Amino acid sequence: MEIFAPKEKIAGETRASIDPTSAQKLVSLGAKVVIENCLGDLCDHRDADYEAVGATISSDRAASLATADIVLRVNKPEIAEIKQQKAGSMHVSFLDPFNEKEILDALSEAEVTGISMEMMPRTTLAQKMDSLSSQANLAGYAAVLEAASRMNKILPMMMTPAGTISPARFFIIGVGVAGLQAIATAKRLGARVEAFDTRPVVEEQVKSLGAKFVKIDLGDTGQTAQGYAKELTPEQMEMQKQGMAKVCAQSDVVITTAKLFGRPAPKIVSEEMVAQMRPGSIIVDLAAETGGNVEGTVAGEDVVTENGVVIIGSGPLERTVSTHATQVYSANLANLLEHFWDREAKQFQLNLEDEILKGCVITHGGKVVHERFQS
Repeated sequence: MEIFAPKEKIAGETRASIDPTSAQKLVSLGAKVVIENCLGDLCDHRDADYEAVGATISSDRAASLATADIVLRVNKPEIAEIKQQKAGSMHVSFLDPFNEKEILDALSEAEVTGISMEMMPRTTLAQKMDSLSSQANLAGYAAVLEAASRMNKILPMMMTPAGTISPARFFIIGVGVAGLQAIATAKRLGARVEAFDTRPVVEEQVKSLGAKFVKIDLGDTGQTAQGYAKELTPEQMEMQKQGMAKVCAQSDVVITTAKLFGRPAPKIVSEEMVAQMRPGSIIVDLAAETGGNVEGTVAGEDVVTENGVVIIGSGPLERTVSTHATQVYSANLANLLEHFWDREAKQFQLNLEDEILKGCVITHGGKVVHERFQS
């Protein structure tokens, strides 16, 4: 089987879908691995690195799309390029299936099997393929560094002859994968860290990292079977804002990580809360791409409020650590292919009855097969 990894076209994207290590793994399975020339330039991998492990370099994107059995990307494809793939081939990437019906229709019409990495089941067996978690982990780390680089303060406490410098105060809202990594990173850099999540079950995780868990009584909350926070009622949202307002006001940095899968991000930090924060305070909104957790967030931009608070809404921060973001994402893809690879036949076995594939295969055989996206 021929596997093709084209360069990403989205402005600002620095990641690649395959790094040389994963390319070598796929070659060892018996696949022909083709990468578009300069695929890894923005994540520190040169074409020679790929050639050294047995991959082939292509300078003809259209021709490689037309001959590939499997196309691997980071981001969702252009509809025009879906049409260039041959019938019966497979496309694997983040597809944003809840918001991209046209892409799903195009995949169906082209008879391309579409696998959405967002829909990977959160099970123990599929953990090594969970690219949402692997990217969120890096985003949480990068969010702390982004805030630290923009602050006019240092993070750790220092005892100096000129007096004591107090540690910076961080408030992490949302204790999922990104939030936990943000807590751990801020603590390692010496900050004083507080965190909040609607799921009381994460309190012990927060404390184990040396941070303080902020308790706000919201009544019945809990989490979904997939481990995500449940959507709050309007009354609970208001109670949450009131409880967080005081913590935000005394924080140097607020990092928001709350996302609702398939829906716009909840607004959990209001303009009034931002107005109470001190000049020079930083807010990093990791949900900016889906509408933002903060009133005033602008996706892809930084906003300075009237009272001098900086709201950072710049794109996926995992792109700022592209070498490792590529490493873990390409490992997720390679693990997926290897798990379903028939070594004797040297090809991917698409078993739609398998629980993993049942969860992430969206289109197949000319139609949308995932029940959540069928019209």
